[in-house]
Amino acid sequence: MNIGRFRVRAGIRDWLVAVGVAAALLVTGLSGQHSATGLGLLGYVLLAAGGLALAAGRRAPVAVLAVTGLCAVGYQAAGFDVAAVAFLFAVYAAMRAGHRLVTAAVSVAVLASLPLAALLSGLHGTGEAFAQARGALQIAWLIAAGAAGEALRQAEHRADEAERTREEAARRRADEERLHIARELHDSLTHQISVIKVQSEAAVHVAHKRGEEVPAALLAIREAGREASRELRATLEALRDDDTTPPHGLDAIPELVERVGRSGREATLTIEGQRHDVPTAVGRTAYRVVQESLTNIARHADASTASVHIDYRPDTLAIRIDDDGKATPDSAPEPGIGLLGMRERVTALGGRLRAAPRGEGGFTVQAELPVERAS
Repeated sequence: MNIGRFRVRAGIRDWLVAVGVAAALLVTGLSGQHSATGLGLLGYVLLAAGGLALAAGRRAPVAVLAVTGLCAVGYQAAGFDVAAVAFLFAVYAAMRAGHRLVTAAVSVAVLASLPLAALLSGLHGTGEAFAQARGALQIAWLIAAGAAGEALRQAEHRADEAERTREEAARRRADEERLHIARELHDSLTHQISVIKVQSEAAVHVAHKRGEEVPAALLAIREAGREASRELRATLEALRDDDTTPPHGLDAIPELVERVGRSGREATLTIEGQRHDVPTAVGRTAYRVVQESLTNIARHADASTASVHIDYRPDTLAIRIDDDGKATPDSAPEPGIGLLGMRERVTALGGRLRAAPRGEGGFTVQAELPVERAS
């Protein structure tokens, strides 16, 4: 948005300069009291055209350079003794854009043509047309305009290079920090989670081998260990690969619901509406909301059933997770880190989150994620 506003202002500024230069050239030409003949009218047209052509100098500097040079030679041949002000602006714009060789060649051609044009007008003798003072002045103007354009181009180039260097340094520091976090996570968590996963797998295996009933809590621990291992591995890959690993999204929600069902609870997933593609950020947030809600149900709700409802609306993705746990309106649980994290994710996308006990008992989490705003 800022860039767009800057471009609009730059375009308006170009037109103001063009109109101002054209007006100055016309006023100077009118002060010469030229006759209203065809040649005189052509001179006025060339004066105005040379000034107004500067409006396109930012988009087509070489073309504007050629047009203003031809206009300057043309109105000199028509008998208008007016300085080539528009051509000087065009030289500045072309040098600033980096067209140095073309600018130098066109400038030499125009400088050689101006005395000849003055001779063709019939208003000057040979000595006047080739007067060194006027030639030196125009050369000085050209050198000044070219030098100013080149200096500004070099300054902008250095500024761009410095900005690029800062961005590269910032990316390098971010990469180093990601690798550091990945190493810390690997060293501190991988071993402990692996131990939990292996021990729970072994305990379930032994129970099956003995023909004993496996406690639901042990199954939940095994599933949690598997999920934690997967999540940690995905996180480490994302940190090491600079976010190239595809994140979990809506397609992974059925697996979450299935794992809850395998842990001994009745879990259902309902999808309504015409399914359509949603932005990656929306899908990732939806997955995290469902994951955290089901995790809270397993840990705190003491529920026997859980239901996940996803509704695809034209401009919104609505999610609701219900359970029949022990929560009641009179004994609302204190919001923990998981609920705060869900709220931050949803709010960051411009959505809304409601998490509260249900009147008939149990807990509900409702999230509405705007699809268009997030995209």
